[in-house]
Amino acid sequence: MTDDRQQHSRPPLIPSRRRMLATAALTPVLTGVVPGTTHAAGRTLAKPVMTKPADWSDVGKALGAPGDMKRYMYHTGLPRRDLKVRSHGIRIDAALALGTHVSFVRYDDGSTLLMGDAVVTEQELQPFSDALQQHGIWQTAIHKHLLAQKPDIWWVHVHAHGHDPVAVAHGLRAAFDRTATPRPETATPASLPPLDLDTAAIDAAIGVPGSRDGNVYKSTFVRKETITDGHLILPPGLGSTTSVNYQPLGRGRAAINGDFVMVADEVQAVLAAVRRAGVDLVELHHHNLTDNPRLFFVHYWAVGDAVRLAKGLRPAVDATNVVPMPGVTA
Repeated sequence: MTDDRQQHSRPPLIPSRRRMLATAALTPVLTGVVPGTTHAAGRTLAKPVMTKPADWSDVGKALGAPGDMKRYMYHTGLPRRDLKVRSHGIRIDAALALGTHVSFVRYDDGSTLLMGDAVVTEQELQPFSDALQQHGIWQTAIHKHLLAQKPDIWWVHVHAHGHDPVAVAHGLRAAFDRTATPRPETATPASLPPLDLDTAAIDAAIGVPGSRDGNVYKSTFVRKETITDGHLILPPGLGSTTSVNYQPLGRGRAAINGDFVMVADEVQAVLAAVRRAGVDLVELHHHNLTDNPRLFFVHYWAVGDAVRLAKGLRPAVDATNVVPMPGVTA
């Protein structure tokens, strides 16, 4: 694989206003970026281009897993359904915190970017890392999302940029083959029972319409400003999301887990707001190496009444420059 990367803040918003801002965030050239401008290294900023699933058929074959389009991103999810993970005695649903995801984006300079997040056991971490390195795929973060989890699990962020996405997909497949990551389920899932959560109250409390992912409810925001990675403009939501995920535990209670995306001068306000909500801090770190503005992520954990926790975390959301994730409707 050829890798040329070496060369290279607001009051609470009412839902309708948030949706207006989210719609504006869908344009290929985002707020603060002028077409044809250059980044600090002097290279012209490359913009993501729209593609179709058929454009990625060879990538899907190489990965051995089907993907779907999330606007500019060809996305493939590989949830670790094989793992029986407990944190503080609670069995963790794969949709809460055990999802491996990889996304490919095509750019107007002909190059392709891979970014993703892989869930591996401690025994799998070193062979998985070796395979990535053998195929020229970068690791940009290795960290935890959960406290006191058994078995020990690690989350690895992966990154590649070049002109041969199929080779990158083959490299990912080789790395996943060093783990017990299952292939995606192809059968149509059976109808799911209603979630034992007051989702309307959660939406009102946190300030965004949520969405269901299996047995987990999710509230998702993206950074409002333009984020670049080297000379590449990242599409909304790629590597820059805030997520609040709720796993129902019965009678309106939930285990919540996720992360807040922040710039440096938002970090302390968010950490303080999270703790005031009675939520545990898990980790504070970067996910990427050359993002601009520099982004920080704080992961957290709590168990309690889902609506109360959503209300408690709202000040942390409002301390950051985010809007609802595009494409999510009430």
